[in-house]
Amino acid sequence: MARSWTLPDATVLTDPEALEPYRRDESHVQGELPLAVALPRGPAALKELVRLAKAEGFGLVPRGAGTGKAGGCVPADRRAVVVDFSAWRGEIRLSPQDLCLSAPASAPLREVKAAASTEGLFYPPDPNSWESCALGGTLATNAGGPNACKYGMTRHWVLSVDALLEDGEIHTFGISSVKANAGPALGQLLIGSEGIFGFILGATLRLTPLPREHATLLLPVARWEDLLDLPGRLAASGYLPSAFEFFDPAVLAELRAHGPEEARRLPGEALAILEFDDRGCTSSAFLEGLMDLLGPVAEHLEIASDARQRAGIWAVRRMTSSFLKERHPKKVSEDIVVPRSRLREFFAGLERLAIPSVTYGHLGDGNLHVNLLGAGEADPAKLEGQLLDLFRLALSLGGTLSGEHGIGLSKRDAFLALSDPGQIQALRALKRALDPSGIFNPGKVI
Repeated sequence: MARSWTLPDATVLTDPEALEPYRRDESHVQGELPLAVALPRGPAALKELVRLAKAEGFGLVPRGAGTGKAGGCVPADRRAVVVDFSAWRGEIRLSPQDLCLSAPASAPLREVKAAASTEGLFYPPDPNSWESCALGGTLATNAGGPNACKYGMTRHWVLSVDALLEDGEIHTFGISSVKANAGPALGQLLIGSEGIFGFILGATLRLTPLPREHATLLLPVARWEDLLDLPGRLAASGYLPSAFEFFDPAVLAELRAHGPEEARRLPGEALAILEFDDRGCTSSAFLEGLMDLLGPVAEHLEIASDARQRAGIWAVRRMTSSFLKERHPKKVSEDIVVPRSRLREFFAGLERLAIPSVTYGHLGDGNLHVNLLGAGEADPAKLEGQLLDLFRLALSLGGTLSGEHGIGLSKRDAFLALSDPGQIQALRALKRALDPSGIFNPGKVI
């Protein structure tokens, strides 16, 4: 593809300066310079891209807004064309009667969520990049976010997907209803597959009534360990927060020393944000029962009194990732998971490993963002060993090495080394069946 060429109904970029940004996403990974970048606007462009890829032996790498955290949308080698879906046509269509919404992969997630809310409906998935990411990327990576604590991951909200497969055609898997049992749910196979089986071009999403109440609590604690048993205690007592976020002492110290003014005033040795959206969660009875359950830990609890205070609390949480990246541009951020009941064991194990790290994230569902701030200055072999130790610790406690970022390029070696060989064998068999020419996002995951 060094030659000059065109695609029907698409824009093609070949200038090296224009291609350079496509080597990166929001992870620490840097990919190769692609042969070209194609911005398709319709099916004819995709059909021709698939034909060319199979005929000329190059790979196709899908890309949305480039906000991924695992290097999934960057080329693994130079024989690749990035398929940028930002120009893909389509509109958001809402069906309140069916409690669903259809949208193209190019739709910004913020617009999907806003469209639902205009009808009093709610699409829960809320990754940290929800204001800037594209829907397609969240489908390809099975994105999570704070709301996954109560509402689950993206896949729980997908009724059907439109996908490009290796025949160059667009196929629809699923229907716009919660009940569909005519054979295995092939659409779910594509959710979270990071584009290795085919490319998701759009989806129909399940909606639920928009919560009418929010109780947002800031919970500073004098002893860091006091937070670690709370997720399990809340769940066992029937209190399921819509979000339970936390900052460990090291992250809190970074924010206080170098963060914005609102972050410098954060109290406690460590800190949690709890939010509930159940009907009646702002009532005295609900809050008094919660305070009784929390006991002495709630001594310095603060409750947001209005929407402005709630937004202020969440603004600090949402900026934590970008703040740490600005302070430590070469940091490595992992997103391991351990069961709620094993959190205390995990942090004891992390202390034994003596891996220099800071941790924040989704304590309510055990999805922890462990950040190695000095990774850029570390010896690569030592860093790789530390990451493998971290992953092994999570796996030994019944967890996994990624909760929401995916595997991509960044975790591929660890995934292959630590996964059940039967799992890898099955995934590779599926890859051969669905993508026999190996054109879809080569070099990722498996």
